[in-house]
Amino acid sequence: MKVLVTGAAGFIGSHVTQVLLARGDDVVGIDNLNSYYDVNLKEARLEWIADTPASGDFSFHKMDLVDQTAVDALFVNEKFDKVVHLAAQAGVRYSIEAPREYIESNVMGFTNILEACRHNSIQHLVYASSSSVYGANESIPFSGKDNVDHPVSLYAATKKANELMAHTYSHLYGFPSTGLRFFTVYGPWGRPDMSPFLFADAIVNGKPLKVFNYGKHRRDFTYIDDIVEGVVRVLDVNAVPNKKWSGMTPDPSSSKAPWKVYNIGCSNPVALLDYITTLETVFGKTAEKELLPLQPGDVPDTYADVQALIDDVGYKPSTTLQEGVEKFAVWYKEFYKV
Repeated sequence: MKVLVTGAAGFIGSHVTQVLLARGDDVVGIDNLNSYYDVNLKEARLEWIADTPASGDFSFHKMDLVDQTAVDALFVNEKFDKVVHLAAQAGVRYSIEAPREYIESNVMGFTNILEACRHNSIQHLVYASSSSVYGANESIPFSGKDNVDHPVSLYAATKKANELMAHTYSHLYGFPSTGLRFFTVYGPWGRPDMSPFLFADAIVNGKPLKVFNYGKHRRDFTYIDDIVEGVVRVLDVNAVPNKKWSGMTPDPSSSKAPWKVYNIGCSNPVALLDYITTLETVFGKTAEKELLPLQPGDVPDTYADVQALIDDVGYKPSTTLQEGVEKFAVWYKEFYKV
């Protein structure tokens, strides 16, 4: 296949690109390389892709999804079979500081992707949603059948909007779309604004470690290889209409349209302090911890019910926390020359 991967210089995007190339797909990657976090890390991921032997061909375009003309031209020129849309303005806390950036990237940018898919006979659009959409939901574990109408951050609201927008396009124009609600992802080449990376950085450099909600968080930490396996499996199985769907008792995760939403996580939540302890063991250092209250926009716990993904595409995460943290530590030490 020929696949477009948006956000190809990102954490998940770079890993998805590697797997697709390794199995022989041709991949076109786009990314705007913005400065939300270290651009050097994003460029290093692109070098990692270029330097890794692969069966498929890779090309990269620096592009902003808000540029409708550029997006339309890319789709017309490249004639993609499928699209993996991972580009977005990420971060719960930053969405409180800079809301307009989230509307532009996550809503306007996604509109341009949907329009391009509509006009270019795309076989399947797989896009990133987020566990953040569960917001004020207190039902544990989080299920795709739960109500997600009460987000507690603008970031979450834009991801919920993406799911609704994709449904509308799948309903009106019949092209399959699947949203993946990612839970806390960690591993080599991870994002430096996310807690696993921030914890490691503080431990290695002897800086005070900020632990919010007094360490009482539980997070469904999921290793990057398990996430990518799920993304690729979903990409290969086009969303189809749920023939049993009823508007009287609607299933929020499916539709009469070829539209689907899945949780994708480890389904094994870990207390934040236990995760930190594992990092301390692997790095051989004890962190100085600063216990702080819950931050605005955060939720206390995340826990993914992934049974639907297991049933439909055979997904099953297999990396233990110890294994994943050790692999992350090996990469971190090598990349930052610790």
